[in-house]
Amino acid sequence: MNIRPVQGLLVLLLLFSTGCAKRDFFAKTPVVDDGVYEQLVIYPEAVDSVTVKAGKHYKRGFLHRLIWGTHYRPVWNAPVTVPVFDMDTLKGGLEIEKLGGGQQTTSLTLIDDTGFTYALRTLDKDPIGILPKFWQKTFVANVIRDQISAINPYAALTIPPMAAAAGIPHSTPKLFYMPPDYKSLGEYEERFSDRLYMLEEKFDDKNTLTPALGDAVDIDGSGTVLSNRYNQDDVFIDQVAFAKARLLDILIHDWDRHEGQWEWAQYDEDGERIYRPIPKDRDNAYYRFQDGVIPWLFSRNWGIRKFESFDDEFNDVKALTINSEFIDRRALSEITRQQFDSLAKELQTAITDDVIEQAVQQFPESVYEREGETTKRKLINRRNTLPKAADDFYKILAEEVLVVGTDKEDEFEVKRLNDEETEVTVRRKSDDKVTYHRIFYRSETVLITLHGLAGDDEFEVSGEVGEGIKVEIYGGLGEDEIKDTSKVGGWGKKTWVYDTKRGTELEAGPETKDKRTNDVRVHAFDREGF
Repeated sequence: MNIRPVQGLLVLLLLFSTGCAKRDFFAKTPVVDDGVYEQLVIYPEAVDSVTVKAGKHYKRGFLHRLIWGTHYRPVWNAPVTVPVFDMDTLKGGLEIEKLGGGQQTTSLTLIDDTGFTYALRTLDKDPIGILPKFWQKTFVANVIRDQISAINPYAALTIPPMAAAAGIPHSTPKLFYMPPDYKSLGEYEERFSDRLYMLEEKFDDKNTLTPALGDAVDIDGSGTVLSNRYNQDDVFIDQVAFAKARLLDILIHDWDRHEGQWEWAQYDEDGERIYRPIPKDRDNAYYRFQDGVIPWLFSRNWGIRKFESFDDEFNDVKALTINSEFIDRRALSEITRQQFDSLAKELQTAITDDVIEQAVQQFPESVYEREGETTKRKLINRRNTLPKAADDFYKILAEEVLVVGTDKEDEFEVKRLNDEETEVTVRRKSDDKVTYHRIFYRSETVLITLHGLAGDDEFEVSGEVGEGIKVEIYGGLGEDEIKDTSKVGGWGKKTWVYDTKRGTELEAGPETKDKRTNDVRVHAFDREGF
């Protein structure tokens, strides 16, 4: 496809639409309704709530909306009544622990007198930080800021009832308005005053363990979890629990579920460490992007595919998995098609029409009037077809699968059972316990990649079949033994070995393609993704 004419059209539309914009195209802070602001300044002691608009600056005219999309502009411009934030009384009194936030969200970590932490996060975003410095003072920055209107700023309020019904840990965000010149903020007064926020529990250490997490002993971030998983042979991720949480993500159309969007509750079970997921940061649930000329063009499969809009149907499950590919491949490699189907049906049963109604009722009244019934209808329709979406998700994951060992000694066994099935088993040498087992199907999987990491690992591939799945072996550090006695009909070798020549004992067979080298980078593996 020749897309140069399309690119030229995009540039023209960019220049035209930004050229027609007013100088105050965007403000960085939400707008407080006239009158309420004055009352707050003159009589602060008499005000415990205000009526505000989260993003009045997203309101645009017909031409702009035609080109760039209506998105959730009416929601950003809807007046909502929220309590005024008071650090001295809320949660028994809060103190600022540190400044936080990612590239788009400004936040503060607050702590109460028990050590429990909370995140105070802006509803409005400023994505300028994701741009190279060259673009940050150009019209491109204004365009990117404007597209924040594709986010429903109140979506996170609706997730807790559904998560609770599904048995998935969750925070419970609440809306607050930070008054102007709020002295309790100290050095952060100018940056944080006069804005609308969500306050939510921040599960990040032992002090934030709650009865909802059962007998969890600690909470770790994804970087620590993945590091521990690969360093030790007695650390595991509860992949079934993670699969269920990911299906909820797909149901609510939360496409931004990278590894930084998760905390993990740690459990000690039978002498082993098990991690179970705690989702966080629901900024992109119910995303609406494709209702303008330029967003529609940008979100084609050849463009930015992940910017798919929340709809009655699962139009493109792949789009919902692009940002999460790294963590999905490492934490869902064991889950079978049958397990995905069972989990989808479990969510269908748990998230009833009443639960969905309760969820959308968490919208502020003015937002519910605009989006409540539409959101409810879409959630019900998506829930009703969730098994099909789960099957699509499974097929995406099954195409290329990572099977990763540890820095300890592991044994990898691959058996080509027949033309369709290949069995993979991993055991830890210390006690011969099976730590991984799955049967793969040639109709679903084109590549199985084995990583031994460190330790003296053993790999064995066997079986004689007419057709089979390609297997790549990365021995990793240590004195590895690799044996391939398999035979697969047809052209091309089906067992490829990547390792260093030194320290690797290879017993090759007719299917072996020896890709060993003297370069130690040959078996590098990205463990944490940060």
